[in-house]
Amino acid sequence: MQTLTPHVYWAQRHADIYLRVELSDAKDLEICVQNNTLQFKAQGHGAKGDHDYEFSLDFLEPVKPEVSHRSTQRLVNVTVRKQEQRWWDRLTLQERKPLFLAPDFDRWLDESDAEMELQAKEEEKINKVSIESRIRKDPYLGLKKGYLFMYNLVQFLGFSWIFVNMTVRLFILGQDSFYDTFHTIADMMYFCQMMAVAEVMNPLVGLVKTGVFPAMIQVVGRNVILFVIFGSLEEMQNKAVVFFVFYLWSTIEIFRYPFYMLACIDTDWKLLTWLRYSIWMPLYPLGVLAEGQWTCHTHTPHTTHTHTHTHTHHTHTPQRALCLLYSLIVNCM
Repeated sequence: MQTLTPHVYWAQRHADIYLRVELSDAKDLEICVQNNTLQFKAQGHGAKGDHDYEFSLDFLEPVKPEVSHRSTQRLVNVTVRKQEQRWWDRLTLQERKPLFLAPDFDRWLDESDAEMELQAKEEEKINKVSIESRIRKDPYLGLKKGYLFMYNLVQFLGFSWIFVNMTVRLFILGQDSFYDTFHTIADMMYFCQMMAVAEVMNPLVGLVKTGVFPAMIQVVGRNVILFVIFGSLEEMQNKAVVFFVFYLWSTIEIFRYPFYMLACIDTDWKLLTWLRYSIWMPLYPLGVLAEGQWTCHTHTPHTTHTHTHTHTHHTHTPQRALCLLYSLIVNCM
């Protein structure tokens, strides 16, 4: 196969030489600097079709032996570092440039323009160092992130256990699983919701930047429902509404806590982010349904009879207000 010379375009900065070799689909690349001479060999599609192409360049001044290159489907980019940061009058040792070599006008700069570019980079570097020096680094940042990551991990595991347990029981027992949810799930839910008190403390001590009041509304609202309504009223513990409330809470949290876990390690999964901020849409009608069932179970009128009158009594408790609070909390997640 005939060996040919490709078209090569060059440009320079004070510290680097840039070469653009017009050779598409290049393979078997051999690029090195020996005795201040660049040797290039490759097989690819150039001006004369598919052939072996090679060339050499004797540089005007010393360069470093390390060469970096990046090959694309259309060309090969080669970068050579100068031994000293200074502007060259020309690229090659011989005054007459090779026929295959031409200026790369896409990257070409005059010496004055290159000096301005270099000065701008130096100023940007100095400004960056100055800004970083003014920002006080938190020596306990790693410890804080570690604590937040572990807290969110524990909560994720707890609510995942609740979600999986309830889902399996639903498939095995069907509707019968609705009525003993409290007795099988409450202990883990108690644990998770007591742990959730930390979500009020974390912004208070500055561990997170979220507001204290929204976290307090959510935690207090849920704990009142769990400990006061479900925990203290035995007639509520066998109701299907407990299943729906626990299932809604766990469905929300198995997406919320992993989102916070990844935020602790500066990682963003777009799908998880979308789920975290969109899951409320299907849960909104479910929250309204749970509220309606709760209202029916806790506000059913009962009738008493005397020898002269029939009286209908309505149970008036604070649960209706709490039910509305619950709906607000769930639907605003």
